[in-house]
Amino acid sequence: MKKQYPFYIKSTVILFGLILLLYALSSLRDILTPICFSFMLAILLNRLVVKLEHFKISKFWAILIAVLFGFILIAGVAYFISSQILSFGDDLPLLKKKFFLLFSRFQHSFQHTFGFAIKQQDQWISEAETGMKPLIGQTLGTVAGTLGVLFLLPVYTFLLLYYKNLFLRFLYEIFGDTDTVKVAEVLQETKVAIQRYMVGLLLEGVVVALLNTTALFLLGVKYAILLGIIGALLNLLPYIGGVIAILLPVIVATITKDGIQTQLGVTAAFLFIQFIDNHLLIPLIVSSKIQINAFISIVIVLLGGALWGISGMFLSIPFIGVLKIIFDRIEELKPWGKLLGTEEATVQKIPFRKKRNKI
Repeated sequence: MKKQYPFYIKSTVILFGLILLLYALSSLRDILTPICFSFMLAILLNRLVVKLEHFKISKFWAILIAVLFGFILIAGVAYFISSQILSFGDDLPLLKKKFFLLFSRFQHSFQHTFGFAIKQQDQWISEAETGMKPLIGQTLGTVAGTLGVLFLLPVYTFLLLYYKNLFLRFLYEIFGDTDTVKVAEVLQETKVAIQRYMVGLLLEGVVVALLNTTALFLLGVKYAILLGIIGALLNLLPYIGGVIAILLPVIVATITKDGIQTQLGVTAAFLFIQFIDNHLLIPLIVSSKIQINAFISIVIVLLGGALWGISGMFLSIPFIGVLKIIFDRIEELKPWGKLLGTEEATVQKIPFRKKRNKI
């Protein structure tokens, strides 16, 4: 007979296991981050590898061509963004001068309105800068780590594709013959979900970047291309990135233009673009392939950022989506899958009937 443990023991064991898991993920971030990105890239490039092999190209050369093709595209996008950043850097001294002038006006206005002396305001800013130094250092460390990841990504991606059958056979043998069908279903659905999610995000990002850039051009905001692309990249972070995407062009418009008409126009345009994105692009292009509710999305993005920085924020939604696919396929874990999903997809109306008392 299977022994049943009390709820408080099971909940304590689960909580302790989660704490150990989070600690391990945080400690191994430099190792696991490139592996996770390579895993997603390998899934995206797998279809191209299969098609190349149909043309009688050997497995080694098919994988090599696919990996080179993928990273040439990534390098092209990175080069285009870096060229836009260089043009922004040429005007940086003038922008800094304008920014400090506007900030000085703001300090005097703040002193006149609220009565706080400029020296006191400078002290607050100094204290805030001291508190921000660890965060800045962590961000720089994340950027440096990202540069290191770029050298590992092609190697890991190539090896994951090359040893794909070995990993699949290992999973089948681990779970035994009785669960082979279920394992195959989970693996297939996981692969399809990530493929559709990544392709959908890519198409959505291109459309949002074009809309952002067009809106900024029409409003006469400088660096429209750079800000439009950055806004599209930030849009990949659910809910949080959209707010930052609006703030950046508003700040640039404040520094480079007089009045507030442009800032209001930027805010209205970006809010409208985000409305189109949420209600048209995502349902049609991304089609909510990974059904995760808003609360879980925000929590998991923040948790991913705390564990792995910017990389963790991007990887968090595909990761939780894969977990949901697995939970939905295992009978004991189905309640957890419903907890992660959207209300419309998981809640069922339960009819209540009044019981008549028997006399």
